Amino acid sequence: MRNVDAVDARILLALDAEPQATTVALADRLGLARNTVQSRLKRLEESGQLREPSRRLEPAALGYPLLALITMSISQRVGQPTREGILRIPEVVELLVTTGDADLLARVVARDTEDLHRITNSLLEVPGVVRSNTTIVLQELQPLSVRPLLERHAGR
Repeated sequence: MRNVDAVDARILLALDAEPQATTVALADRLGLARNTVQSRLKRLEESGQLREPSRRLEPAALGYPLLALITMSISQRVGQPTREGILRIPEVVELLVTTGDADLLARVVARDTEDLHRITNSLLEVPGVVRSNTTIVLQELQPLSVRPLLERHAGR
């Protein structure tokens, strides 16, 4: 995987500022050739470095205003099938392998606390999940954003 360079960062910042911009508009705005912008965006998409647009949608817009972080300890003998079982639960919007007291950290969305209880029980029913610990997020002070890193990388 090739690293994002300063030109890539400038393209991504422009796309972040104007998500509906065409390749031609981005090229004009940045003073780059259309083919340069198009090929770099294609490379970023194909390499998996440019994530899908659905990541921009707030789960609350779909009726899932509650955010919880759930750590799970899993049986190491069935790690991959356990992870696959967890990812079949649509409310699990992110799953990370971690160090420390737990093996996995899941970002989970729910309609309300009753729905969260149902989801937690579903997670505990996945073969290999030994125990879980749930933390409800009261307020998201800084949503995931790599914009400051892109700005630094672009030399701003």
